[in-house]
Amino acid sequence: MRVLAIDSSGLTATVAVVEEDRTLAEYTIDYKKTHSQTLLPMIDEVVKMIELDLTTIDAIAVAGGPGSFTGLRIGSATAKGLGLALKKPLIHIPTVDALAYQVYGCEDIVCPIMDARRNQVYTGLYTFSRRAGKKEYSYEAESVFQVIRMQMAVSIEELIRRLNVYRRPVIFLGDGVPVFKDIIEERIQVPYSFAPPHMSRQRAAAVGALGIQYYKAGKIETAMEHKPDYLRISQAEREREQREKEAELLVRPLGPEDAAAISGLEFQIFPDFWSERGVLDTINQPGSICIGAEKSGRLAGYALAYDMAGEAEIARIAVEMESRKQGVGKSLMRKLEEICKDRNIQKILLDVRESNEPARTFYRKEGFREDGVRHNIYDNPKEDAVLMSREPVK
Repeated sequence: MRVLAIDSSGLTATVAVVEEDRTLAEYTIDYKKTHSQTLLPMIDEVVKMIELDLTTIDAIAVAGGPGSFTGLRIGSATAKGLGLALKKPLIHIPTVDALAYQVYGCEDIVCPIMDARRNQVYTGLYTFSRRAGKKEYSYEAESVFQVIRMQMAVSIEELIRRLNVYRRPVIFLGDGVPVFKDIIEERIQVPYSFAPPHMSRQRAAAVGALGIQYYKAGKIETAMEHKPDYLRISQAEREREQREKEAELLVRPLGPEDAAAISGLEFQIFPDFWSERGVLDTINQPGSICIGAEKSGRLAGYALAYDMAGEAEIARIAVEMESRKQGVGKSLMRKLEEICKDRNIQKILLDVRESNEPARTFYRKEGFREDGVRHNIYDNPKEDAVLMSREPVK
């Protein structure tokens, strides 16, 4: 059988025509041009060079993701258009599966990594094993492609943690290697290596070879059915969702009637939680700054601060677990800045448990600097406090 293979999921654009016993043609470009400029001319050139009648192909194999959102859309649109015009089925090949298939016969863990940005990678874990009944070192023994972990989007730290658990040698490949090579070398605890350049980027011949196996197994789809696997939503979609979530928030002053809800959140979040009476005393204190973020009529977060001699000292700021990473903390900070500006407050102060790295990271992103440490301030457990401050936005 004969398959036209396409992969534009990453930095590389690659096209091939593959048969069961050979690759008739392969055209690969890894250069600073968009796939919309290169992909169709590459297919046209391959067709001309081997005098291919496209009606003679049996199917079109396409790397269907994960990968670059734009690249996947270009590749999928091209494959769909050709499939519809030629009335040929499509074979959806997971991108990282095809990358791993390039290291055919490797019995170590094969770990393709594609840079997914935001310190994440698109990856999967694979290996090849000898087919049962064959001699282990026989030249006739056939290697069987095995998926240890299906394709996924994870942080590079989480991927390395999982690989360390397997305690098997690992070979890395993909466009994520140059990006994350330093952190891999620093944290990996098992033997490892990096694939050479000719094996480290997408190749349509591997997509086509794997496509033939999928075709024989009946894993095909119509052009109309095909759609890419993004694994994550795009940056534009993430930003839109964030705006929508933030638009749902109502940040308002807190009153005595909110004390019970705040003390309930205190109990859930803090080991040294404030009682309802303590919260109420703060809300009623002259000069205090007490604001809450309300979502769908429910208190999702709050900030309690004291206005003291031209400085605002944050005593408490918290967001319920299910509303974290949705802009609630940022919205509270923006409102606090507005209040500080109106009151001519010159500095915002706070302290945070030394071990609370997520909170410290959030405050640093909000422009706070670490000024020092106050020892043994916190109880349950006993712990030092990191002192932080920033000037409000003018």
